This record gives sequence, C-alpha cells and structure tokens, in this order.
Amino acid sequence: MVVAVVKETFEGERRVAVVPASIGALRKAGLETVVEAGAGLAAGYPDAVYAEAGGRIAATRNEAFQQADIVAQVRALGANPGSWADDAPSIRAGTAVIGLMDPLGAPESIADAARYGWTAFALELLPRITRAQSMDVLSSQANLAGYKAALMAANASPKLFPMMMTAAGTITPARVFVLGAGVAGLQAIATARRLGAVVTAYDVRPAVREQVESLGARFAEIELDASDAQDSGGYAKALGPEFYAKQAEMMTGWLAESDAAICTAAVPGQRAPILITKQMVEQMRPGSVIVDLAAERGGNCEVTEPGAVVEHHGVRVIGPLNVPSELPYHASQLYSRNMATFLAHIVRSGAVCADRSDEIIAGTLVLHEGQVVHARLREMLGMAELEAPAKQGDPQ
Repeated sequence: MVVAVVKETFEGERRVAVVPASIGALRKAGLETVVEAGAGLAAGYPDAVYAEAGGRIAATRNEAFQQADIVAQVRALGANPGSWADDAPSIRAGTAVIGLMDPLGAPESIADAARYGWTAFALELLPRITRAQSMDVLSSQANLAGYKAALMAANASPKLFPMMMTAAGTITPARVFVLGAGVAGLQAIATARRLGAVVTAYDVRPAVREQVESLGARFAEIELDASDAQDSGGYAKALGPEFYAKQAEMMTGWLAESDAAICTAAVPGQRAPILITKQMVEQMRPGSVIVDLAAERGGNCEVTEPGAVVEHHGVRVIGPLNVPSELPYHASQLYSRNMATFLAHIVRSGAVCADRSDEIIAGTLVLHEGQVVHARLREMLGMAELEAPAKQGDPQ
C-alpha cells in the first residue's frame, strides 16, 4: 500500500503530516511513502531527506494522489474549507483520507465528501482511552500551543516574568492566570513557571486540581457543584447559568491581580465559552496581556479578534490562530508519530480496516463506502441511525 504525503494548502499551515523519520515505521507496517515535491519544506524537511529515508518524490500533487491508497494530511475536509474540494477530483474512490477534519464544527463537509467514495478518518475524534494516547494528535499539538502561548505572553508583557534581585532592587515576579487546565493549559502553566512567573490556574473540572498543583501553580476554585463538568471522553462541557454567574464574579478578581492571562478553554464542536468579558478586561491593570488560544473557536475573551492583536483599556489581547504551525518542525514530528501509530493500527493484512467494533476505528471513521458512518455526525446531519456493525475479521 502507498501513503501519499502532500503539501498543506490551508493558508499559513506549515506542518506536514509525515516526516522522514516516520518512513521506516510505515515501511514496517507494510506501507510505502510517496511525497509531493516540497511537501515538508515549510516545516524544515527538504525532499532530499525524504528520499534518503526511502520516500519516493512525486513531481506533482496529482501524481502523488494517483499513486495513493492512503492520503495523510494535517488538514482535510472541514479543517481546510477553502481548498479540500480542489483536491477531491484527483483522489481516487476507495482511497483512505486521514487527518484533522473539524467534523463536529463542519459536519456538512463530511457529508459533501461522501460522494467521492473515500474512507475517511477524522483524528479529532480519537477516543480518550489508554491505547489511543500515542495516536492523539489533539494532545500533541495542544502541548506545543500551550508552550508557545506562555512565550507569547512573556514577549508581549512589559514586565519580566521571573523575580530578580539586583543591586538596583528586587523585581517581583509576574502573575499569570491560566484558564483551562487541559493539555494546552498544563503546558502553559509549566512554561510560565519555568520562566519564573507566579501562576494561578482555573478549570471547571475539579479533578485537574492535583495536576495544576503538581506543576507548582495555585488552583483557583469556585465552590459550586461542577461534578458534571466533563463528559465521558474527558472533555469539558457546558454548565448552567448559576455556575457561570459565580464564575464571572470570581474571575474578575483573579484577573485584576494578574499581569497576563492565557485562555485555553474549549468545548469540542462548539463556540468557545466567553469567560472574560469586556468589563473584566477593563478591571485588569494597564499593560496586562491576554493570549487567547481559543481564538479559532471565537475566543474565551469577549474582545478577542481571531488572528489579530487588539488593545482594550490598555490591555493587549492576542488572538492567535493555528499556533502549532508556528513550531512546524517539532509539531510535524509529533503529528507524524501519531499518524504512523494510527496507520499501524488500521492497516491490517494489506488493507485499511473499517471494523467499527474496534473502539479506535469506530471513534474516528466518518466515511466509508460512500456514506457517513459516524453516529454522532449522522445525528448532527439529521440522518437516520445506522445498524450496529457486526464484528469483522481482518481484511484479506
């Protein structure tokens, strides 16, 4: 079987789905790799390195698609809304397309793609189970985003993050407030702490308190029942109005004491919750900074403008987009390892397995044999429920 690695066409995307170091692992799984010329250049991986690792270089994009049994991408379908349809006529029916697809945010793109007869796996939908951790692209990329967010905050702040004792006097450490203690939030905490800041973190899930405190940060807690704050997959979910009213009251005080805030709170498939209102921003000290990693989903801050830096009452609000792409070398390296592990799991006996009795496959498989097969997407699209699949043997 042949895996095609093509240049990303989403504006500003510098990552590549497979790096040269993963080609050996793919070969062990029975997969050859064909790479579109220049596919890895923006991430720091030239064609010559792919060729040395055993990859074949295709002169054109169409040539790579025509050889492919599997197309590995960072952004496909709904995650590449402006360009995925341009590639569609070049990808043969029966090809497996794998990548980030924003299925919960743009389910209609999955439905549109059904007519091409592909098998498609959306990596955002990987179940949060132990055996899928090594395939979890959301976690690997969020980890880098959290690191970069702390650096953005430090760079934009007019204050030093660490305490310094000098002959001219002592400089007190900056105070950083992190909203959301998922993978990105925890890495932001760790990085801000390494830079010397005093860090406070908040999350609606009380269960993360221990993780926050293990990194040397203080956990800000609201004394209300938040026991239903996460779903069975470990993701945060929306709560009721009473909780959010109390949260807003407490948040105002925490932000007023902070020199920088880093927002990471998101609910899959929905607009990011507004946690920092205009009024809260106005209570912050002039010169304070907000880095809103939720900007791609509208932002956790009311004044965030996705992709822009704005100033409101002396507070600088940064709304970065696609932050992992700003670290494309290592972001691609981690993504590629996730991808190679996922491919090794789904390729069996020389074919892509679509056995929906397998929890990982069932969780990520969105298209098969010309129809949408993911239960949650079918519900979102108003489609009838499919019959439960019988367990399949390995493909022959």
